[in-house]
Amino acid sequence: MKKSVNFLVSLAILLLPGAVNAQDTTVLTLEDAIKIALSENASVRVADKEIERAQYAKKGTYASLFPQVNGTGTFQRTIKKQVMYMDGMSGGSMFASIFEPIITALEQNGIHVDMSTLTGGGDQEEGKSSNEGISVGRWNTFNGGISAAMPLVNAQLWESLKVSRQSVELAVEQARSSRLDAVTQVKQAFFNVLLAKEAFDVYKDVYENAMENLTQVQRKFDVQKVSELELTRAKSNVASAIPNVYNAESSIMLALWQLKAIMGVDLEMDIDVAGKLEDYAQTMFYDIHENDDINLDRNTTMRQLAIQADQLASAVKIQKYAYLPTLSLSFSYSMNAMTNDFKFSEYKWTPYSYLGLSLNIPIFSGGKRHADLKAAQIQSESLDITRTNTERQLRIAIRSYLNTMETNMKSYASSQEAVELARKAYDVSQKSYNVGKSTLTDLHDAELVLTQARLGSSQAIFNFVNAKASLEQILGNDFTAEEK
Repeated sequence: MKKSVNFLVSLAILLLPGAVNAQDTTVLTLEDAIKIALSENASVRVADKEIERAQYAKKGTYASLFPQVNGTGTFQRTIKKQVMYMDGMSGGSMFASIFEPIITALEQNGIHVDMSTLTGGGDQEEGKSSNEGISVGRWNTFNGGISAAMPLVNAQLWESLKVSRQSVELAVEQARSSRLDAVTQVKQAFFNVLLAKEAFDVYKDVYENAMENLTQVQRKFDVQKVSELELTRAKSNVASAIPNVYNAESSIMLALWQLKAIMGVDLEMDIDVAGKLEDYAQTMFYDIHENDDINLDRNTTMRQLAIQADQLASAVKIQKYAYLPTLSLSFSYSMNAMTNDFKFSEYKWTPYSYLGLSLNIPIFSGGKRHADLKAAQIQSESLDITRTNTERQLRIAIRSYLNTMETNMKSYASSQEAVELARKAYDVSQKSYNVGKSTLTDLHDAELVLTQARLGSSQAIFNFVNAKASLEQILGNDFTAEEK
């Protein structure tokens, strides 16, 4: 009999608070956890990268306003030269003698003429076609140059620059949304840890009370003042209290892991949270109806939808501007050389350049521009419907959170009174049991009522602060770019 009691005592030692919290533990306040999450949370870091990407995309769009300069270089090897034919001549030698000054001039300017093609055809009559031709060109052609072009008048391009700016604004707002979400998740995970610790404290007290009762019953049993049934009930109460303590301890570990995951820190890091749920009870008492005039000006979802609406309005303008002419400026400068060898030092390079304006007037595209315009307008109208419905859903959510806060504020007030009464009832039952005026069952029932009242009080605070955190996220009150 004593061995079983000693075993239960050893379990009590294992369930001391020191068994839950390691010695080298980093204790974090709610503010500390939020600060860490805003710098280490994966979603926040990805959102920051998205801002950076959008800024580079914006710079790429603005680059379209500047001249686009390209350098070119080509080499061409002739496989078979081009042949030129001329009619109205007879006599190969006479043909060659007549064109000899021209051929000489062509040779001097780097254009080779194959003289062998001028022979033959002397028996042709005047005015008849000749079957022989003149091969022109050289075997190697080198070309190198630079070209530039830039838009002068392009309404579509100008409007697209506005869309790029809006894309950066959208990325910034999405990053703000990620921060708001991270803050809310950290708060709720933090409160989960506090609730788990409250439950652990309650169940540990139940276990310790059961152990104390068992010790007293064991002493009375040893002197034959209580029956074996009473001792068995005491042992049963201790045994039934042990799983609750273990489950509560496991809940603390799981809640801490979740908090570490949201914060973005190493899961092996040993942390704990500071404070108790009771510390947040003072924030529960205020006039809920003061928030009847709340608005959604800072709500991140509505802000994103507003930016998207501006983008779609710009997209409609872009499609309309597709009907307008565009004007662009172009410039090109190149150097050419034609040779039959690879003696680069002897090459004669000839320049070629031009400067021009290009006017493009849209006339007919098979109805594509009209279809694109209608598609953009329909998309804008769909977004308007989405904005209206989203605002309606957000207002419903706000009212739901306010009602939850109000309900739990009242529940907490009543639960505090219930805890006091249950504690008094338990103390009376314990004294009555010690003097033999009540049974162990009566004492256990009183303790059960006290346990439920304590858990109900903690649950009311937890529900309130959870709803409050969600409400603050909707209202956008936790984080803004200015506060960062």
